[in-house]
Amino acid sequence: MDTSIPLRMESAPTLDRRARALSGLRISVIDRCNFRCPYCMPEDDYPRDHQFLSKSGRLRFEEIERLARIFAGLGVRKLRLTGGEPLLRRELPELVRQLAAIEGIDDIAMTTNGSLLPKSAQALRDAGLQRITLSVDTLDAEAYRKLSGGRGEVAELLAAIEVATACGFSSLKLNSVVMRGINDAHVFDMIEHFRGSGHILRFIEYMDVGTCNAWREDLVVPGTELRARIAARWPLRELPARYGGEVAQRWEFVDGAGEIGFISSVSEPFCGDCTRARLSADGRLYTCLFANQGHDLLGPLRAGASDAELAALIAAVWSARDDRYSEIRGLAKSAQRQHVEMYEIGG
Repeated sequence: MDTSIPLRMESAPTLDRRARALSGLRISVIDRCNFRCPYCMPEDDYPRDHQFLSKSGRLRFEEIERLARIFAGLGVRKLRLTGGEPLLRRELPELVRQLAAIEGIDDIAMTTNGSLLPKSAQALRDAGLQRITLSVDTLDAEAYRKLSGGRGEVAELLAAIEVATACGFSSLKLNSVVMRGINDAHVFDMIEHFRGSGHILRFIEYMDVGTCNAWREDLVVPGTELRARIAARWPLRELPARYGGEVAQRWEFVDGAGEIGFISSVSEPFCGDCTRARLSADGRLYTCLFANQGHDLLGPLRAGASDAELAALIAAVWSARDDRYSEIRGLAKSAQRQHVEMYEIGG
């Protein structure tokens, strides 16, 4: 059976039930992480002997490349590698090299905690990785250690930023999950440090992703509140979105010291123009960060399905998509809180 049928996006893009096109794919290359952040993978719920996927249970690089090529044929133009911690996957630059060769893919990015980045930043850049997003929840050494589950050091994070910058990643996105009473008081220190650096701090509202992070709405700092706090010290002005479906609201410092962003999924949902699909490390397709189940692609792939058959399966899943969890969060019942864990599909 020929499994390498060339694919081209149809003249009309594949739309879901809310007329949202498929344009981005987030690929979890591994479900493991070397950190235990409380909003994602708290140590109490994932002890050292937790059973993660076996090597055979994960998508192989050639399988990821094949699926990414099929997604590109359906309209995907942006790929983001996630985890867990993606740099725990051996030989990751080789996967990037394969993905960079796919016709139609315009952008390849990666989200990482940065702890392993210095060893591979140059190889990733040479392979075709274009952008990196780093998790930077605080620059306070003690708080950072606590927020990483006792496994991360600020000095290592800053070293990763320095190395990545030297390797040509000149405008890193630095994501901070802000929680009231935990790290919101550290926001000014982070801004002071990164203003003028060319890197972009982005503040993310604490979300009820997964089932084990003990999410409480009173810990959420709304983006509008945080923005007002910042603007009182450093005047801001709003910037236009660079493309449809951009998750962060963009602002810049009036004095020209750079850009910051706000991702406000809880207080200002952006489900209406979400164009992202997610592929888990075990080959399941998820149509929402808050989904409670995925659609198996690994089984059909290993059973010999052709590219055309896999494309039809993916298109059928996307066409049936009606996700808008953030818009109806307040109406959702506790029984509906059985979400996939964030470490399985990335943020």
